[in-house]
Amino acid sequence: MASPHPALARLAPAGGRLTLGLELPLDNDWGAARRHADQQSGRPFGVPDLTEHARLARLADRLGFAALWLRDVPLHDPVQFGDAGTVFETFTHLGHLAAVTDHVVLGTGAVVLPLREPLLIAKAAATVDVLSGGRMLLGLASGDRPVEYPLFGREFQARGAAFREGVETLRAAWRGGPLELPRAGLGRDRQLEVLPKPVHPAGIPIAVAGGAQQTPEWVAEHADASLNYPRELGALRLKTRAWRQLTGEEGKPYLTPMVLNLTEDAGAPPRPIRLGLSTGRKALVDHLARMAELGVAHVSFNLRPNDRPVDELLHELAEDVLPHFPTPAAAPPAGR
Repeated sequence: MASPHPALARLAPAGGRLTLGLELPLDNDWGAARRHADQQSGRPFGVPDLTEHARLARLADRLGFAALWLRDVPLHDPVQFGDAGTVFETFTHLGHLAAVTDHVVLGTGAVVLPLREPLLIAKAAATVDVLSGGRMLLGLASGDRPVEYPLFGREFQARGAAFREGVETLRAAWRGGPLELPRAGLGRDRQLEVLPKPVHPAGIPIAVAGGAQQTPEWVAEHADASLNYPRELGALRLKTRAWRQLTGEEGKPYLTPMVLNLTEDAGAPPRPIRLGLSTGRKALVDHLARMAELGVAHVSFNLRPNDRPVDELLHELAEDVLPHFPTPAAAPPAGR
C-alpha cells in the first residue's frame, strides 16, 4: 500500500489512533443563553458571530487540534434548514485560514461538487494546498437541498452522475503534465493545464461525505477517506465494519463529525443529543476511546450547542482530552 498523503497521515495516523478536530464556525450560538441573547438583538438563528473566528482558529492550531473543518452552504435557507454553516465562501475562507495557521489540516465537510465547476474546484483546492504547505483535504458531497439545484442550473436527479464525473475531473487536473479529459474531447496534445499543482505528487486527498449517490464499492475505490455522519456506537460498529470490509483492515480512514455539548461537570455521564453528545470530559474520553476501537480515525467537534465560552471549551479539550488522542507531529510546512 502506498504511503498516505501527509495531510491524511496527520489526520488519520496508523495504528488505530484517533485524532481530534473542530468544525467551524467556532461559536456557541446554539446554546440556550446565547440563543436568547441573539433573539433579543435580532440576530437570526443559525447565523454565527464571526468576529472572533481568526483568533480562535489560531488558538485551535496552537493548542494542537489536528484539523479545522468548513461546511459548504451556498444559500442560507432559514425555512427548511436554519443553519447558515460557516457563512464565508468556502475557498476564500480556506485561503485565510492557510495564512493564519501553521499546522492544522484544512478540511471541507463537504463541498457540494455537483453545484460547482470541477476544474475551478481543482484550481481553488490546489491554491489552498500550496498556500498552506500541503495541508488541504477536500471533503466532497452530492448535496441534499433540492431547492439549490435549479438556481445553479443543475438537475437534482442527475447529481450522482455529476459527482462521479467531477471526481474524475479533479484527479485529472491534479496529475502532472497536460490535462486529459476524453469525456470532454480533450487530449494531452492540446497542452492545457490547471495550475498550481498540489504540493504532493498524489494530489489532494478526497473524503466522500456519506454515500454521495454512489455505491459503497465506488466510494471505497475512488475516495481516500470516508466522511460519515455521527451515529450511536452500535450503528457505528456496523458502518466501520462495512468500510473495513471494502478497504481492508489497514485500508482507508473513517472520519466523522460530532456535535458536542461539553458540560462544566467533568464527571457528567453522556447523554445523546441530535448528531452527538452532551457529556463531561471524563465520559467523553471513554466514548472517543470506544470510537477508536471501532475504527474511527478522526472526530471533529461542533461546539455550537454550548453555553460556555468557546475559549474555555478549547482549553479544556486541549488540556484534558487531546492528550489521550494526540495529533502526530507535522513536518515543516512546504512551499511557504
